[in-house]
Amino acid sequence: MIKVVTSAERHTSNKQWIHSEFSFSFADYDDPSNAHFGCLLAHNDNELKPKQGMHEHPHHDLEIITYVVSGVLRHEDDLGNRADLQAGTVQTMSAGTGINHSETNPSDSDNVRFLQIWLLPKEPGLSPKWDAKYYPPEFRKNLLLPVVSNTGDEGAMIINENATVYLSNLETGRELTYPQQEDRRTHLFLLSGNVEISCAEGTFDLRPGDAARIRKGCDLKIKGTSSEGEAELVLIDLP
Repeated sequence: MIKVVTSAERHTSNKQWIHSEFSFSFADYDDPSNAHFGCLLAHNDNELKPKQGMHEHPHHDLEIITYVVSGVLRHEDDLGNRADLQAGTVQTMSAGTGINHSETNPSDSDNVRFLQIWLLPKEPGLSPKWDAKYYPPEFRKNLLLPVVSNTGDEGAMIINENATVYLSNLETGRELTYPQQEDRRTHLFLLSGNVEISCAEGTFDLRPGDAARIRKGCDLKIKGTSSEGEAELVLIDLP
């Protein structure tokens, strides 16, 4: 089963300091019919204005994955971590028994765009931890590069959930195949460009901000169809 959720169907939160598009219930957006997709609780597309931020606040028993799309995002937490994360960087934060952190935009002039993904952990009550890694665009061209997983295979950062996050930059005319397993879920989100996805259920065109939620077995084919440039996408394999 494939359900396409268009960019326009997301919930828009537009504040003076941050613009967000919520794919699932979050903050002031409460929709019981759209609360999660498996263990995926949040998939927020944020654009933070210069010198603004989400100041120190707590989390526990969440796996929080942040992908910086453009600009620079500054992270600080009470574990002693502090980093300025450039575009192309993925950050993982296993909140465990509790962590306080802030995410701010240090720039005087440029916005920062970042995805924030929340997953339920496989096991609660673990010690909190943080990590970050930069993935150059050429490392993910025309392939699905695992950047986060519960095994750490192929240089992916480790999280406390049986899920894998992939990044891809797909050129026009190039095609990827992802073998969707019967007992798994796949969430595919298009950041930029255009792609065509297909399986036994049919063919669907995705534009920037669109997502596909996929269940049951399917040899998913993903084809770049942008009129210019590459398509950038995030694929999450979930229980």
